[in-house]
Amino acid sequence: MVAATASFVTNDTLMKLATAGLPPYEVLVLRGVSATLWAVPVLLVLKLGGDIPSILRRSLLLRNGLEVLGILSFIVALAHMPIADATALGQITPLLVLLGASLMFGETLGWVRGMLVRLGFTGAVMVAQPSREGLSVFALLALANAVFSAGRDIASRRVATGVPGLVVAFGAIVMVLVGAGIAHIALEDWTTPSSRHLLLLGAAGLFLLGGHFCLFMAYRVGPASTVAPFFYFFTVWAVISGVLVFGQFPNRLALAGMLLVVLSGVAVLILDQRRRRRSLAP
Repeated sequence: MVAATASFVTNDTLMKLATAGLPPYEVLVLRGVSATLWAVPVLLVLKLGGDIPSILRRSLLLRNGLEVLGILSFIVALAHMPIADATALGQITPLLVLLGASLMFGETLGWVRGMLVRLGFTGAVMVAQPSREGLSVFALLALANAVFSAGRDIASRRVATGVPGLVVAFGAIVMVLVGAGIAHIALEDWTTPSSRHLLLLGAAGLFLLGGHFCLFMAYRVGPASTVAPFFYFFTVWAVISGVLVFGQFPNRLALAGMLLVVLSGVAVLILDQRRRRRSLAP
């Protein structure tokens, strides 16, 4: 999971570098082409080619459609915000999943988890740091990414367990490519990429696939209760990327907000682990 989060943040870093000279949706299109070219041989080598048609199942189309809406929001936020801030706002996704499951499936939230969700949202506001005019449009887009990602994770419950994780990831890559292509045609003018852009986005596609593979393997070989807390290494890697690559260090309020988001999310995971143990106890 640590390697997965590092790979995803490296992908985001490379995309952010590319947005310095290319429109954001064009960046997504080129990254999607790269990721597809990397993914197809991997799927064939792993003998998962026969599972590729399952990406057209209704449940997967819904799940990956929400992924598209999330990433279309995130790429614009990423192009205009510090990478650590944009990433930290996305870390409230697990907390939004709790709220969504409570509202849609009647799952009990409880006062402790409810308090932790409020703390997580407070941390997100500390990161976003609204002005008198309210939240910036880019902070709102980063939060929209968290909302759509939560919807994606809830929709994932309806995906058949027999569909390999890498095939699900490939379906998301293809749908994001299509969605970004439509957004680019509708909203942007084509800018000819330089060789530097192509190298950045070629590498971004590789790290995106590597992140999905590490994520898949983490849950395959390790208990979810052990693996899940390391999801919050996203924020750690994003802060490191911001400092080393972009020379951006979050201010104290943003750092405190990131810490609050991470601690509340990990606390919720620990509570869920204890609840599962009690339910399995004789």
